[in-house]
Amino acid sequence: MPSSVNWHAYYRLTRLDKPVGIWLLLWPTLWGLLIAGAGYPDPWVATVFVLGTILMRSAGCALNDIADRGWDGAVARTQRRPLATGEISVKEAYAVALGLSLLAFALVCTLGMQVVLWSVPALFLAVSYPYTKRFFAIPQAYLGIAFGFGIPMAFVALQGQVPSIAWWLLLANILWSVAYDTAYAMVDREDDLKIGIRSSAITFGRWDVLAILVCQVVMLAIVAGVAWQLMLGWAFWLGWLFAALQLVRQYRLISRRQREDCFKGFLENIWIGGALTAGMACGYYLG
Repeated sequence: MPSSVNWHAYYRLTRLDKPVGIWLLLWPTLWGLLIAGAGYPDPWVATVFVLGTILMRSAGCALNDIADRGWDGAVARTQRRPLATGEISVKEAYAVALGLSLLAFALVCTLGMQVVLWSVPALFLAVSYPYTKRFFAIPQAYLGIAFGFGIPMAFVALQGQVPSIAWWLLLANILWSVAYDTAYAMVDREDDLKIGIRSSAITFGRWDVLAILVCQVVMLAIVAGVAWQLMLGWAFWLGWLFAALQLVRQYRLISRRQREDCFKGFLENIWIGGALTAGMACGYYLG
């Protein structure tokens, strides 16, 4: 029986103590569910996707720490992670990732073979993402695909197809992920340069803040275009406006390029996603 200390280490390994990642993964998934279900997605499908999001985000964190275990100790933000400190063994971390992935797969199996087939590339993205930091100049774009893959899967589950609007939403999420994860990477930039990890913050260099702003603006424009095509009501535009105002606040934060401000700017992206999601839902419910 693992000790209470180990249970707490597992809790930290799966980042359940830091739920911001769950929200950033969940918001685009909810976009897909809401739009594919015309505002009223099937309750069981929605339940599977929400639970699957939590399970796979936790599994992904364990896999990420396995891949980065040799580097995390050299980075100020990650040096207390349980694999870096030796609180959990690599074998235990693999067992956690496998167990959570199997639970998520069992849920997906209830939605039919077509969704099961789409879950295969989703799993590949989750497993391979941690290694992209070794050779991709902007691994955050790959993260955006992984975090947004619930969008086409939601359309497959609810409509049996993936229309063009799903790919536009996925593109919006890729841009959003590049934006918020670049702010996140700005926190670790000095450490990453020392150990040789690649990130968009390093690639963009002195254009980092501008790149974040451009990605955020284009993301909001794509979402606005989708909403216009769907003729969502006034309630959506209130949510969209709140997201745009939040973007202005984030720009002021990250423009200082201070670690604490950049991290705060990253965290506050949950409000952008939440505002857009609430706007979509109210756009359908309130007209």
